[in-house]
Amino acid sequence: MSIIKQRLIEEIKSCGLTTLQIAKLVGVSPEMITQYCTTDKLPKLDTFARLCQVLDLDANYILGLDKHN
Repeated sequence: MSIIKQRLIEEIKSCGLTTLQIAKLVGVSPEMITQYCTTDKLPKLDTFARLCQVLDLDANYILGLDKHN
């Protein structure tokens, strides 16, 4: 599993929000959030940016560019 996928899954699961809540805040379907966690599908760039914003994530960390977070 890629570092991006692994970190994204960890943050989605530990954020304290439901899949439905995340989906509404990001502007995608709950199924899409589930697909990010269970398939090889990754969010589009604009969706990734909103996801990072909603989950209060550093995009560099998710992308594996900053190993200190």
